[in-house]
Amino acid sequence: MADERRIVPVGSGVTPGYSTKNGGFFSGDVDNGVLVMKRVSILAQLALLACVVKTVAQEPTWWSLRPLARPALADVDPLWCTSDIDRFVLRRLRARGLSPSPPATRSAWIRRVTVDLTGLPPTTAELAAFLDDDSSDAFAKVVDRLLASPRHGERWARHWLDVVHYADTHGFERDKMRPNAWPYRDWVIRSLNDDVTYDRFLREQLAGDVINPGDPDCVAASGFLGAGPWDFVGHAETKSPVLNRKARADELDDIVATVATSMLGLTVHCARCHDHKFDEVPQKDYYRLTAVFAGIRRGDRELRPGWAAERERRIGALRRRIRETAGEIRRLEGRGLDLAAIVGGGDGFTAGEKAVGVDPRSGERSRGKVGFLERVEVNRFVPSELPFIDGLVIPDGGVRGARRVPISSTGLVVSVGDTSGGTWDHVQSGPVASQDTTVLDGVDFDAAGHSLLGLHANKAITFDMAEMRARHEGFRKARFRATAGYGGKGKGTSADFLVFVDAELRASAYGIDHASAGVAIDVGIGRDERFLTLMATDGGDGISHDQVFFGDPRIVADRSRSSTDERTARAVVALARDRDALRAQVSELPEARKVYAGVSSNPATTYVLQRGDPESPADEVRAGVPSCVDAVPGRFGDEVLSEGARRVALAEWIVDSAHPLTWRVIVNRVWHWHFGRGIVDTPSDFGRGGSRPTHPELLDVLAMTLLERGASLKDLHRRIVLSSVYRQACSGNRRGESIDGDNRLLWRMSRRRIEAEVVRDAILATSGVLELRMGGPGYRDFRYVEKYAPIYEHVTADRPELWRRSVYRFVVRSVPERFMATLDCPNPSSFTPVRRTTTTALQALVLLNNPFVISQAKLFAERVEKSVEDVDGRVDLAYRLAFARRPDDEERALASELVRAHGLFHLCRMLFNASEFLYVE
Repeated sequence: MADERRIVPVGSGVTPGYSTKNGGFFSGDVDNGVLVMKRVSILAQLALLACVVKTVAQEPTWWSLRPLARPALADVDPLWCTSDIDRFVLRRLRARGLSPSPPATRSAWIRRVTVDLTGLPPTTAELAAFLDDDSSDAFAKVVDRLLASPRHGERWARHWLDVVHYADTHGFERDKMRPNAWPYRDWVIRSLNDDVTYDRFLREQLAGDVINPGDPDCVAASGFLGAGPWDFVGHAETKSPVLNRKARADELDDIVATVATSMLGLTVHCARCHDHKFDEVPQKDYYRLTAVFAGIRRGDRELRPGWAAERERRIGALRRRIRETAGEIRRLEGRGLDLAAIVGGGDGFTAGEKAVGVDPRSGERSRGKVGFLERVEVNRFVPSELPFIDGLVIPDGGVRGARRVPISSTGLVVSVGDTSGGTWDHVQSGPVASQDTTVLDGVDFDAAGHSLLGLHANKAITFDMAEMRARHEGFRKARFRATAGYGGKGKGTSADFLVFVDAELRASAYGIDHASAGVAIDVGIGRDERFLTLMATDGGDGISHDQVFFGDPRIVADRSRSSTDERTARAVVALARDRDALRAQVSELPEARKVYAGVSSNPATTYVLQRGDPESPADEVRAGVPSCVDAVPGRFGDEVLSEGARRVALAEWIVDSAHPLTWRVIVNRVWHWHFGRGIVDTPSDFGRGGSRPTHPELLDVLAMTLLERGASLKDLHRRIVLSSVYRQACSGNRRGESIDGDNRLLWRMSRRRIEAEVVRDAILATSGVLELRMGGPGYRDFRYVEKYAPIYEHVTADRPELWRRSVYRFVVRSVPERFMATLDCPNPSSFTPVRRTTTTALQALVLLNNPFVISQAKLFAERVEKSVEDVDGRVDLAYRLAFARRPDDEERALASELVRAHGLFHLCRMLFNASEFLYVE
């Protein structure tokens, strides 16, 4: 094996041994103050591994598990040091013979801090205000403004969502949508904007739904437990219990890994199959932590438990009042009683429901359509207890109508002619099953503003006029009006309809078919007449396609209304106002929103699984915490805790102020996101497989100060970005490069490329079209096709609804968006504590030729052209918008020449592709 030499500064945190970052084993020698690392042979690697294992075994307590401690520190250079941050950094620099770099220019600093805290470039107004501000607190005012901006939560939520691998689809082969995942993302944004204390931030994600189940925010926070991928096939589709158990074990493993890596910086999940190879985490501890979540399953849950049912109850009550009010309006206006509404469950004035009917075999209410009716008894009148309906009958007149058919509860009978005795469907409010048309003479009686009563032959329904008169005044003398016709499609088939009043035939039509016109019906009903019967028969040729219906079937008062009835008119206007107010109340009731999250259920017994195999259970275990953290005991008691109590106990253990990991991990993450590398450069692994801190004392001071100052993350941001360390320039020097080429000791500010989302947002902000609407479902920059494996076809973001901030993008696990992926947007199926940064030719090409960039460059040019008329002024504005600075003389001359020769669009396109646009200094 060929040797490979690496030169690493002494004190950088790199030690001889196994390097996961560099892919092999290295030996080391100190040569002129520099540690020379050499990749060694396989045999030597085995020897080194034994040495590493022996060293690990001999070290009693790993550094990250020791209690937090505040070291003493002598004053150093009070002119440069503005805080403990600067003192600890400067002490390490001086120990290595280094000095800090001079401050960055004001324009570089404001661009750096604005991008860091909000993910957007500074506006020209913000830049000008800062450059003109000579006050002693000018920098602090900028930081306070940025931390108060709602853009801050959107920026920093993306960092946390990376850590917990949030997305809006399940992943795996059936990468189905999670349309209700977004409330968790919005909760993270709100929490960071509101500066929720970090202990509360963690506590609510783990157990907020238990601690405060009535608070929708606390329920939304439980989306943390459902953030990762989920195997739809293994959980929902497979018929194999073995695969189902495997999927369940994987689900719990993902939850445990999410909690341990994000909050504790421990790779506990490495102990799923065996004791942890490097850290003091036995396999049993892994399953004790798994038992905490043994009652958690992923799925949609109501943000306000019980609100869906309560909302439906309220809407039902409001709609009943609306129907009553509308019915009273119709009564006063003389529009009559709607018989189709009565069949559909209304009272004649209030609307009923479509596809609701009455079963002729029982006289009871029915829902939905049915086909051919079995077990019918012809010529048996079936009384009904439903309002205004006397009963129903399935008529069979026999040969030449020899049989008499009963049509009322009082024994009235009629002759109906030849019939077959079969029938189809129930009497329906709306068309019956298989009805071909609902249109007669150009009027669709199934459309809004109309009603339809469907009767397939052979069937009759009798209405009780006496009950109608008793319930509604004004119908002593009435008329029945409707348009009747044939709704079937078959040729060579026909049907009859008949209308009886107290068994006297008042209207009829025989042999109507699909070509027949509608028949207008207007039948008078005397004040002493009681029963109105509507009947459909098959005419003796069978029941095929014999769907007869009555359009707008109404009982109207047989009187004329006075056009001068002002009191009635005023009453109608008042009722209409009441009806509209009730409708507004319905529309104002918030939807029953849901969140995709952890859903509580009865926890199953947890066993240690041999080799991590769900089919090989061993010892039973109870919920608990990793034993390696002995500074804070777990409070799980001796009794078996409920599902919710387990999570509460874990949450309280994690957020304990004495916990050595929780507070170190979060301050290291914040440091990492501000400087591009953490004090520990493995932010999700504080175990022996990770790196040691470059500034361990500083790490502890930051953690203890965070606790002492109320666990405010905004306060931590403020202290970091106002430090002299953060304000340094990016420019290097020969001595610094020779001693600390990786800038581990922070003798300058590292130049950092902005993430894919920030690139996209900065392009939109620079072109002037960024949509700042917050919250709600994510924008979908794809066409979606529902297949066995759903198809997500990404489209160009060329519409305003797709110009929202990237944090609101509907994130698909299986199909990355090409523009974002090319710029190193991570795969959300994996944890991303550190974003990788690559430099490829594809990135230059996508920033030149991607349709999104081209369209935004055009909008950028239009924005500049509308603001400034002369070429030099346009160049100056374009530079200030893109780089937060003015061009120098050479840049202005070259850019102006380009604009005059080829147009402003080409300059704007070039600025989007410039390194200065993609990096902060």
